[in-house]
Amino acid sequence: MTIQSIIKKAVKRLELEGKLLTPDYYAEAFCKEAQKAGMQSEDCGHVDKFCKTLNKDIQKELSQYRIKTMGELARFLISKLNRLKPTICSELLDAQTTFTKRILQVVEVLHNAEASQLARQSIKLLNSSPNTLELEQYRQYWVNFITTYDDSFLNELSSLGDVDSTNLSKTVKSFKALASLDTAKFDNNELQRVASMLVSSFVPSIASSVNDKIANLSQKIKNNPTLLDSSSIESEIKSVILLRIALDKKSVKEMVESLDGVLDKLSFRLIEMIERSDDSTLEIQKIKSELESYNDDSSSNFKTAHKKLFVIATALEENTQLLSKDLKTHSAEVTVLSKKIRKLEKELEKAKTASKEDFLTKLYNKRALDEFMNVKEGEYERYGHNFSVIMFDLDHFKDVNDNYGHDAGDAVLCAFAKILKKEARSVDIVGRFGGEEFMALLSETDSKGGAIFAEKVRKHVQKARFMYKGERIEVTVSCGVSERKLHASLSSVINSADEYLYKAKKDGRNQVAYKKK
Repeated sequence: MTIQSIIKKAVKRLELEGKLLTPDYYAEAFCKEAQKAGMQSEDCGHVDKFCKTLNKDIQKELSQYRIKTMGELARFLISKLNRLKPTICSELLDAQTTFTKRILQVVEVLHNAEASQLARQSIKLLNSSPNTLELEQYRQYWVNFITTYDDSFLNELSSLGDVDSTNLSKTVKSFKALASLDTAKFDNNELQRVASMLVSSFVPSIASSVNDKIANLSQKIKNNPTLLDSSSIESEIKSVILLRIALDKKSVKEMVESLDGVLDKLSFRLIEMIERSDDSTLEIQKIKSELESYNDDSSSNFKTAHKKLFVIATALEENTQLLSKDLKTHSAEVTVLSKKIRKLEKELEKAKTASKEDFLTKLYNKRALDEFMNVKEGEYERYGHNFSVIMFDLDHFKDVNDNYGHDAGDAVLCAFAKILKKEARSVDIVGRFGGEEFMALLSETDSKGGAIFAEKVRKHVQKARFMYKGERIEVTVSCGVSERKLHASLSSVINSADEYLYKAKKDGRNQVAYKKK
């Protein structure tokens, strides 16, 4: 058997095992095929050759790990050299985690709500044995916080005194000292003026009499204005102010209650006149002139106004029974209409909830994509209709938001959505999967066909001119393709497309990755 035949069989083995064509996987497959063909290769014996040069204790430990490649051997030896003691890595990791929690606990009690909330969430994450992806996600949260934190609001306090942004406690103390200094500047004359104005404010605006409690405190402050410097009188002042407001409210309530009956009858009669009488305009003008005369008469008081309104209400009373009947009928109609409106509002809310359109790009949203994927899965299980899944991700999209702003990022997302929709067939389904990720579902299409579609989209994006406020933004896209019949489940094919998308990103972006047959 020739070396070319062994190479072909090694590549075929990787395809059957579903492994990517990486140097380590290829070397392992090549050595297996060479051994199967009875061919000796010096490259396949390097691991055993080097292992035999190590001492017996290390060889014994190596046998437990089933090391097959030089890369695995190198990683084992590096980790062996890095471990000064068997438990030093674990101890160091525990110490670092404990140290991080203590820092987060300190941040949690600082005077910033956003930082405290993020610290609490981070502590909860560390207590739940997180994976590297979760830790990287929260690391990015902290980076976002520190890059967007703005303490310029402290400059607004500079008019009150010295502001030290590194020591808020010192700043607050300086404000207190200034406040104490300003208070000390008041002399007796100023206190007397303040006391006089304060006592005047105690007098009710509407109520005709002053309560004994108000009178006693007013006299006390007049006799001794220096009481205003004492904190003990603060509660008494607050109590008197509330009492003064209560007296005014009580007087207003009594006045309003005395007019309620008259005004109700008057308002009903006015409505009836507007709806029924051809001469309603003239009657209303007469009433309006009468009411305006009350304002011109400076001598008229509340009781006088009450009597005049009562005379008007008595004159209009003869038609109130018929008007009341009509209003009850109208009220019943309004009630029915209100119920219909509430029903329509609920139906509208349900329609909004069930919406399948992404609000920004106007493509299908993730909820709609999930439903379409379930339909495709049903067609595959029942009729064997194959389909391909393509994942798209805009490269370096975060840089677009950082350099040009989120409005520019939204504009790029909308432009890409138009390209995706233009390249898709009428039977294809395209939507926004989330963030800068998009998905396409292609019916009766294998991986190769999906890759052709993805490549058309990629080239279109690369040639397109993404403009924002007269400035061109360079945009590229990475794609991962997979087909249903090569996988055991729907979730498996989606994960496969996502893995190929990751491979496209890792291999340099702006490319399409899929399993080549």
